Amino acid sequence: MDEQKRIPGRYGLDEIETSQLEIWPNAHPERDYVVHLEIPEFTCLCPRSGFPDFATITIDYVPDQHVVELKTLKLYINKYRNRQISHESAANTILDDLISLLSPRWMRVVADFTVRGNIKTIIFAEHTTPEYQGPHPEYRRYLPA
Repeated sequence: MDEQKRIPGRYGLDEIETSQLEIWPNAHPERDYVVHLEIPEFTCLCPRSGFPDFATITIDYVPDQHVVELKTLKLYINKYRNRQISHESAANTILDDLISLLSPRWMRVVADFTVRGNIKTIIFAEHTTPEYQGPHPEYRRYLPA
C-alpha cells in the first residue's frame, strides 16, 4: 500500500483484510526437515457466545516444493480475530488451508487454547501424504508437564 494513502489506525486492518497466503520455493526439497512455527497470539471468537478465545498455534511441517511466507501467514492468522469458529474448526481449517497452499509431505497443527470455563483444550490436526515415511515428532512435547 502506498505510504501516502495509509489511513492512521486503519492501514494494518486493510493489510489483514486484503492479504493472501504466499509461498516460497523450498531451497532443500531433497531433504526431509521439519519447519516449526509458533504463533502465541491467536484469537478467535466463540461461535456460541461471541467471547474471545485465545490460543498458541503451533505448526510443524515437512515441506516438499514450497514453504510458507511468514508475513502472509501472520496476516492470515490475524484474520481469525473477529471470526466466530470452534476450537476444532480453527485447527482443522488452518491445516486444510496450509495443505492446499503447500502440499507438504507431512504437517501438524496444534491449537493450544487458554483455559476457559475451567476447561483446557488442545487440538491436534495432522496430515501425511501416503508416500511419506519420514519423521513424525512426538505429541508429548506440546503437553503440559
